[in-house]
Amino acid sequence: METNKKKRILTGDRPTGRLHLGHYVGSISNRVRLQDEYECFFIIADLHTLTTKPEKEHIEKLADNVRQMVLDYLACGIDPKKSTIYLQSAVPEVTELNLFFTNLVTVPRLQRVPSIKEMAKNANLSELPFGLLGYPVLQAADILLPRSHLVPVGKDNESHVELTREIAKRFNYLYGEVFPIPDVMVSNFGSLIGTDGQAKMSKSLNNAIFLSDDEKTVSKRVNGMFTDPNRTSADVPGCVEGNPVFIYHDAFNPNKEEIDDLKTRYKAGTVGDVEVKQKLATALNAFLDPIRERRAHFEAQSGLVDEIIYEGTLRMREEARETLNAAKKAMGLSSVWNRISRKAEDTRKKREKGK
Repeated sequence: METNKKKRILTGDRPTGRLHLGHYVGSISNRVRLQDEYECFFIIADLHTLTTKPEKEHIEKLADNVRQMVLDYLACGIDPKKSTIYLQSAVPEVTELNLFFTNLVTVPRLQRVPSIKEMAKNANLSELPFGLLGYPVLQAADILLPRSHLVPVGKDNESHVELTREIAKRFNYLYGEVFPIPDVMVSNFGSLIGTDGQAKMSKSLNNAIFLSDDEKTVSKRVNGMFTDPNRTSADVPGCVEGNPVFIYHDAFNPNKEEIDDLKTRYKAGTVGDVEVKQKLATALNAFLDPIRERRAHFEAQSGLVDEIIYEGTLRMREEARETLNAAKKAMGLSSVWNRISRKAEDTRKKREKGK
């Protein structure tokens, strides 16, 4: 690759529905910030949804989920003129590359990936499907297909990128230098705790505030947020550390003086949860207002989202073919077919000449 070309980023999401604040702090804010500096590929990872939701009823919802997710991308500031947004299942090369990579990693290594058992637990799976065990290998194929140099992810996916690095090194060692060894970029903020204070923000746990939620919904969710369980009234000193309401203030409220004042009074028992939550709701709605406005703008343009996905997928297909051809050439697989096909053509021509 030429040195004057931009380095590449690959990251994305499973299209299980609309995106929430946890997605924003975990990865999307980094994507928006980096799209001018890097050549960005954003994958709509619909094949990955099959690992926990293979039923047809879920597959039938994918098209709408995909559109909603891409609308959130656009609303947050991802620019399709600068970045390639594409549909994973429409790029068949990813499954072939995945097959090559499955032979470069062992089952015990995959069983040590910490997020796999958690994903199975969250999906209420009593047994681990083969596809879920191999989830990080398919992710490696996603990352390496556009030959990415950097992968912005949430903390829970850091181990997946480490496995990708191992697979890339193993492939290059066996067959020759084809893939860059990608670096991982983890959000400084880490995972955003859900409104229930019990787990990270998740649609399935019903503890999320979505980027597309209206003002009333945001206020309602904030009013129901978990705070300090030991605080029985406003005049009882409360704990700020680990308190979800203050975690959200730190993440989304730009008024640092207001946050410091609230924290001081909360620890002294001179401010109630109601005021703290009201000011958080105000800050969150101010943060989300421009996102909602941009979302409505893009949503009003009929067919725009589908066109963006279509054009991005065609672009990715070109990259995928180039990468897969390079991988097969390095492995020697392409020469096998070339020798057989040439011999077959020669035999056919001789037969036809003899007639």
